[in-house]
Amino acid sequence: MTATALVAAALGIVVGVVIGGLGGGGGVLTVPALVYVLGQDAHDATTGGVLIVGVTALVGTLVRVRERGIEWRTGIAFGAVGVPAAYLGTLVNRNVDQPVLLIAFACLTLLAAAAMLWHGDSADDPPEHGGGGTAIAIRHGVVTGAAAKIVVCGVVVGFLTGFLGVGGGFLVVPALVVVLRLPMSLAVGTSLFIIVINAASSVLARTADLHLDWMVIGPFTVTAIAASLVAKRIACRLSGTTLSRAFALMIGAVGLFVAAESIGMLIG
Repeated sequence: MTATALVAAALGIVVGVVIGGLGGGGGVLTVPALVYVLGQDAHDATTGGVLIVGVTALVGTLVRVRERGIEWRTGIAFGAVGVPAAYLGTLVNRNVDQPVLLIAFACLTLLAAAAMLWHGDSADDPPEHGGGGTAIAIRHGVVTGAAAKIVVCGVVVGFLTGFLGVGGGFLVVPALVVVLRLPMSLAVGTSLFIIVINAASSVLARTADLHLDWMVIGPFTVTAIAASLVAKRIACRLSGTTLSRAFALMIGAVGLFVAAESIGMLIG
């Protein structure tokens, strides 16, 4: 195994821990890792990132199916409206300069982190209590205000998945917890399911112009999957509030780093 493959495998462990434990945010780490550590350009990194995160999320979703840790109605609706939006985001991605792409990435991670920190205490609320009514409406098939929120969130996250080349989990989890008021226990599994849908549509949209380095993507993905399964077991023992705060701090730190690097590129 080459040095590059070894580095990719090590990075995969970190990303897998984040995806398995927090239900998303792997793309927030994957894209900067591919760009700043492994030397890929932003466009190739966004393509490789969405593939790595999508496959890892698929495994996580399959594990959670038997545990009933997924809000299926929300996930299917969220993912379905995000598919055409992800395709549109992918088209826009091809026409944006790298510094602009990375600055947009940084700004969105910081906003998502702030939202999670602000509303993190609600992550332990069970679906039938104190959730503002949205989760109840979804569970009982009521499609009024809840449906409108799902459509808006799904379109926005889908577009950004294609545009930024991430699975969208760093936006899906805050949307599920903050906007749709799902408890963190359901938000994690549902996020993984939505990531799979969005990532698949984004990869399909890029098939005509794929540039994949399998010596990086292969070991990165394998170790990410293994680490995600271990992290999932650990996360089950932690409270929703603890997980949501950890999620917010992690993506906030990445956002600050990418912002500083991108501004440096523009100034330089």
